[in-house]
Amino acid sequence: MKPAQRYRTSLEKKENVADGTVAFVLKKPEGFIFTAGQAVYVTLPELHKSDSEGRIRTFSLAGAPTDSTLLVATRLRDSAFKHCLVGLPEGSVIDIEGPYGDLAVTQDTRPVVFIAGGIGITPFRSMILDSIQRGLTRDMTLFYSNRDEREAAFLSELQQLSAAHPHFRLVATMTRQPDWQGEQGYITQAMLSRHLDDLTGAVFYLAGPPVMVAAMQTLLKQADVHPTQIHAESFAGY
Repeated sequence: MKPAQRYRTSLEKKENVADGTVAFVLKKPEGFIFTAGQAVYVTLPELHKSDSEGRIRTFSLAGAPTDSTLLVATRLRDSAFKHCLVGLPEGSVIDIEGPYGDLAVTQDTRPVVFIAGGIGITPFRSMILDSIQRGLTRDMTLFYSNRDEREAAFLSELQQLSAAHPHFRLVATMTRQPDWQGEQGYITQAMLSRHLDDLTGAVFYLAGPPVMVAAMQTLLKQADVHPTQIHAESFAGY
């Protein structure tokens, strides 16, 4: 795996990918190579207001490694960093450092199960796109939890991928949308069992708010999933 380096890039485009979620398309620096699931540190040129955590944040890369640009996405929060990031005009200079992280799909034939909450979808979008592009035939199931479909980033794209690729299945659940035509409520062992034949035979990847990730880890361990089959990454708001 290539060691992390610093790169100077620029903002090419911003787009809303869900209510309260913005995606940022960055120019891909020459020589930048990453593995699906990895992340970068993003450094903004300056902050207009003070931020206790400074002007550097970690973002998972949401695009496929073969994409010609880099993609990161974030939920909007009331922080100086977020306000500055959203307010950047196209063409603004941004420094990144990376890639970092080892949240990667294991090289075996066991089914893969992604469990994402909110913006935790970003590394899994990268991993799913990469697996599909490489023609991998392992079964992949994504459990994707949001309050409602308007807040579910990349939902339409994921639905299309699920319909088009027999080895990828999307199970989207909404916790606050009674008219949603699909699973409703928080992800439970019963919900997992409705869609998975054998929990103990799969490899699980978890990403989302820390409370959700911790709850899913506990749930899987209680379902006798071996700890070595559980890979997790938390996304705290900032």
